[in-house]
Amino acid sequence: MTTTENHPDAFVCAEGGLPGPRASYAGGAPVEIITARSVPLGGPRSIDVRRTLPQRQRSLIGAWCFVDHFGPHDTAATGGMDVAPHPHTGLQTVTWLFDGVIAHHDSGGNAAIVVPGQMNLMTAGAGICHSETSTPEAERLHGVQLWVALPDEVRHSPDRGFERHTPERVEFASGSALVFLGSLLGSRSPVRTYTPLVGAELRLDPGGVLELPVDPRFEHGLLVDTGEDVTLESVHVPRDAMGYTGVGVRTLRVANDGDRPARLVLLGGTPFGEEVLMWWNFLGRSTEEIRRYREEWQNHGERFGRVEGYVGHGGPGRNREGMMRIPAPDLPTVRMRPRRNPPPHPQLDGRTAPRE
Repeated sequence: MTTTENHPDAFVCAEGGLPGPRASYAGGAPVEIITARSVPLGGPRSIDVRRTLPQRQRSLIGAWCFVDHFGPHDTAATGGMDVAPHPHTGLQTVTWLFDGVIAHHDSGGNAAIVVPGQMNLMTAGAGICHSETSTPEAERLHGVQLWVALPDEVRHSPDRGFERHTPERVEFASGSALVFLGSLLGSRSPVRTYTPLVGAELRLDPGGVLELPVDPRFEHGLLVDTGEDVTLESVHVPRDAMGYTGVGVRTLRVANDGDRPARLVLLGGTPFGEEVLMWWNFLGRSTEEIRRYREEWQNHGERFGRVEGYVGHGGPGRNREGMMRIPAPDLPTVRMRPRRNPPPHPQLDGRTAPRE
């Protein structure tokens, strides 16, 4: 997935991995609510995605640096997803569907049909390009796409990696979980990550409560896909929003106080301590790097390779607007300045001690 926004700001993780001044406290760990903003994806018949990361309020959760939540979309009405080849650097993409089918092709020679319940992870490293297109048989499209920032020691790797994993469902008293990255509830994903991470889909029955053991080194974000009455640490998390908790907590209390099932996505990881410059689809460390990536993409440089096998909604090799590849936008005229997650709220520091 390509972002239609420019991100002319660098960002680093919050100091200490603690909630900022917007956090609420209801007797458990403090919870910071991150609301989504609507972003169009595509051209004239674009679909809208709900983006919770990055925000000025918070830029990363662990190494998770981008969270797009989309659907359910009627593909007959919207045209579905039709993203022509576009580039990435310095990151991994994670696609997790609830409904629908997406065809993936990348310049590493990887082709895959992405289906619900199967995690697809692509590693860009020094550079990759890929296309994503919903298939004709998919009447609805619903899921999340996520980006993970790569640490400096591996972000220049020339390898264009691609991994798939279908996790087994873990049942618990009030629901179930699918752990697609990291470890949770006794389930471990074999997919390699370069910083400690966790990613999982949680389902909670009506009235269900989950006392979830978590790694106290991790900060966490809980995205609500369905469910109007979900609470995290007794703090209400609205639908399409994310509840953020900081490091130092060993158990998170998640509850569905509604009369319908809730579906949630839990993301977490150790605070990412490197400064990262994010602009368009590139993650780098300096304005000079970003400028070089843009020039290489515009000039069809070898860094990104070439996608073979892309069939868009406009036919072989073209999306419905007739584009064979997505051009980079103009660089901003303003100086790219560092931007940080908010400092922890001083009144909440004492409430993040490890809890059994």
